[in-house]
This record gives sequence, C-alpha cells and structure tokens, in this order.
Amino acid sequence: MPRVTQRRWTFDLAKEFGHCDVTGEVEHFVGDAGIATGLVTVALVGSTGAVTTIEYEAGALADLRAALDRLAPIDAHYEHNARWGDGNGFSHVRSALLKTSLAIPVVDGRLQLGTWQQIVVINLDNRPRAREVVATVLGD
Repeated sequence: MPRVTQRRWTFDLAKEFGHCDVTGEVEHFVGDAGIATGLVTVALVGSTGAVTTIEYEAGALADLRAALDRLAPIDAHYEHNARWGDGNGFSHVRSALLKTSLAIPVVDGRLQLGTWQQIVVINLDNRPRAREVVATVLGD
C-alpha cells in the first residue's frame, strides 16, 4: 500500500523576485519519508508566488526575471489593480504563468532532477512575504 507523507516550510522572501533554492529541503524530506519509488509535489500556498525549476545561478535567475518583466511588466495596467488598488496585478499574472506547484518523480529514493536543475520558490508580490511551501510525497 502506498504511503503519503507531508511537510511544510516557511521562507521569508524579498519583494518582486525574492527567491530561495529549496532542493535540499525537498531531498531531505523524501529521504526521511523512506520513499523509494513515487512522486513528490511541491506547492506554494498563495496566488502571488511560484515554484519552478531552473539552474539556481545568478545569470539564469536574471534571465528569468527579465523574461517576466517583458511578459508582465510591473508598471503595466492591470484590471486587478483598478479593482483592488493593491498594485500587485503583475504578481498574479506572473504566478499564473510560472505556476504554484510542480511534481517530481522519485526513483530509487532520489528526486529525478537534472544536474543543473533546482527547485526554486519565488515571491512575486510587491511586498516581502513569508511564503509557505507544502510538499507531499506518495509512493512505496
């Protein structure tokens, strides 16, 4: 019978593109769970942040931020801002583009990530945030 285990973390992140590599935390979680074969999901709670994979190095992160600046500029007109006046319409759009969760296979007790692929949590909001992340592993 497959087992399910869950863990939560909170990360304090800077505004607009505060980020954190959480690969180590997820690897330790999967190891502690004793799952050899299965799937781990990693989800950020909220609609103005994201979880993605990328090579966690300054150049790749700068490129990702530049791409987001082109796709959903901070100073563009957003109906969300017009309705709520909170100025974070861009962060909702960026979150929808990047997504708030991902799933990674676990094989032989190890996350199936490429050599230069890390799990990254990003705060896209216009203010610093304590971001809650929930991981769930399912398997044998």
